[in-house]
Amino acid sequence: QVQLVESGGGLVQAGGSLRLSCAASGRTFSRYVMGWFRQASGKEREFVAAISWNSGTTDYTDSVKGRFTISRDNAKSTVYLQMNSAKPEDTAVYYCAARSAYYNIRESRLYDYWGQGTQVTVSS
Repeated sequence: QVQLVESGGGLVQAGGSLRLSCAASGRTFSRYVMGWFRQASGKEREFVAAISWNSGTTDYTDSVKGRFTISRDNAKSTVYLQMNSAKPEDTAVYYCAARSAYYNIRESRLYDYWGQGTQVTVSS
């Protein structure tokens, strides 16, 4: 079992920055691929970013490329999502998730563990 706890959400003005954190406990963090997803009110959950075990590979959905950065610190069992140049359309509940394999990483159904989510609101 892996327990995931997100933090760092809040209210930010458009153009501002926010850093989300996701702390993991339980099994060896470095064995897991980590992903960030988000769900806006009334919409389906969507992929945001993912990072491989050793940070060698990352992937981003097109709408956040160049603005968001995913990173991880295996020594701290934590994954981060740095959000820059925030836009109102980034408003959503953000979830971190973990899985063992790095394939079809945009598929939320393939992730085994999920956090409870943290709300991000970007005001215009």
